[in-house]
Amino acid sequence: MTSTSEPSAHHSGWPNDPVPLVGYLSRKALPIKRNDAEPLTREDVQFDLLNYIFSDTKTVFTSQTPGTSGKVHFCDLYVNALYHSSKCSKVLKDKMIETPAFAVELAKISLLTNVGRINTTMAFFPEMKTALRTYHPVPSLQKTDGNAQDAPRIKNCLKAALLPSDVKSMPPSTPEEILEKARARHLPPTSVVNLIFVLSNHAAPLAATHFDPPLNFLDLFLPMKISSADRARAFLWLMFHYLEGPDQPNPYDDDYSRQNPGKVPRLRRLSDAEMAAENVDTKEEIEWGKTMSTQRNHFLQRLVQSLENEKKGKNAHASSSTQRGMSESSSHRSRPARQSGDSGREKPYIHYMPPQRSAQALHHTESRSGASSSRGPQRSMLQHAWHVVTGTDPLADSDEELMDEHVRADYTSVGLRIDVISRLRGKPPTPPPDSIQADGTAPANISDGREHRWRTVESWK
Repeated sequence: MTSTSEPSAHHSGWPNDPVPLVGYLSRKALPIKRNDAEPLTREDVQFDLLNYIFSDTKTVFTSQTPGTSGKVHFCDLYVNALYHSSKCSKVLKDKMIETPAFAVELAKISLLTNVGRINTTMAFFPEMKTALRTYHPVPSLQKTDGNAQDAPRIKNCLKAALLPSDVKSMPPSTPEEILEKARARHLPPTSVVNLIFVLSNHAAPLAATHFDPPLNFLDLFLPMKISSADRARAFLWLMFHYLEGPDQPNPYDDDYSRQNPGKVPRLRRLSDAEMAAENVDTKEEIEWGKTMSTQRNHFLQRLVQSLENEKKGKNAHASSSTQRGMSESSSHRSRPARQSGDSGREKPYIHYMPPQRSAQALHHTESRSGASSSRGPQRSMLQHAWHVVTGTDPLADSDEELMDEHVRADYTSVGLRIDVISRLRGKPPTPPPDSIQADGTAPANISDGREHRWRTVESWK
């Protein structure tokens, strides 16, 4: 890289100025930085430079409009690239056709976006609400009534401004690829918009190729003490060099560029008085900028006021809803107190009531003492079991069961069987259990429950 500690030998009038780094190693200083509602002046956008570029009348560029041929000047080349972008809306296209001056103004703002001078945080209509962008009137480039959109939409439109061949495959991404296609006479090698993107991204490595230190491609769009006409000529020279081919006679050549192949034409340095005479805002533009700034401030005040009113309305609605909810909850809590005083309306606890017995069962209950003397025919075991299953309430307490003669007879027979078993238990030939020791005591390892059962059985003897 060329040393930056000494001024350029070619421009003898520059030694008194500090020499910045060659090729923008950092592009943080490139975008325009302004506060919201602050106008962009002619010096900010370098109006004279843009005016020289888009007023050039040399028809030396191959048309990039599909279905056309021949040569066009740069203004038509760039405007048509925007118009045929797949991201250009129908409303914008109609406005560009209806008002050609608006199309040129939009192209100038788009060129600044193309090189990164206008970044994607800017918008150009005062009714913009988002906090992610700032509004800026551009009096010198908004003399028509068209909507200049905002920088993100403009950049999306630029990125989609491709040739049909670039849509099918990846567009060239380096200056070498573009020059290779141009030397092979594949014209145009890429779209003019993509070429400007490539040159902006490769400004540092191309600085020594096309410029004398300390300049590069991006410096052409910054306020500096170099003639706007010369910078416009250097820009158009680069456009022709890459779009039409480096081996073609460049109509923007001068003696310096002819003697130094690959270098842009001479860039003449301005005096302080000459620089002060360029990019001067008119009185009308200054007044219009102030008017739009005031309009923007009023819009923001109304927007903030409406947001505050909406917030207050939401808070009031929320508080009223809370009060209604509290009153409803208090009314619900007071209802049981009123109901507790009215014992007649209180619901009693419902417990289980056994089904009513038949009159015959009640008769047997009332005459329980004499029922045993008047027994009917005896039931078999199976018949009695069926009667118990079908006629006994399983949920009733056994002490409350109303027994008939057959139940009592069944209890008696069970008792007789138990007496027989108790008399037979322990008499030979009944063998003692294996777990019983000779002395009649249970082993020590038998659990308490097992010992309890053994003692119970032993008591039957």
